[in-house]
Amino acid sequence: MGNHRETGRRREEQAAAFLKRNGYEILEQNYRDRYGELDLVAREDDTLVFVEVKYRKDTAMGYPEEAVGAGKQRQIRRMAAHYLYRKGLPEDVPCRFDVVAILGEEIRLIRDAF
Repeated sequence: MGNHRETGRRREEQAAAFLKRNGYEILEQNYRDRYGELDLVAREDDTLVFVEVKYRKDTAMGYPEEAVGAGKQRQIRRMAAHYLYRKGLPEDVPCRFDVVAILGEEIRLIRDAF
């Protein structure tokens, strides 16, 4: 399990660096509370962006973004709403959900993924 956690941490760092190079400001990495976890919370211009990072070494288990199914999307939306509440942000702040899909060493950004 520790090996998966370390891989996840490294890939989240890689995704954060990629997003910074593409104009995002990283606000939180690996934000956790009792309700769950958000991989990255960022800002692009005036939009708050909740970013899910998924990694696969190859496509044997499918593409990374395929792992962000309906259940995972619901969980991330719930966490995002809770994050807004905890930070005292209005519910109508512009938000979106992006996915950073890492396949091997290729990084792809899927803006407004869900």
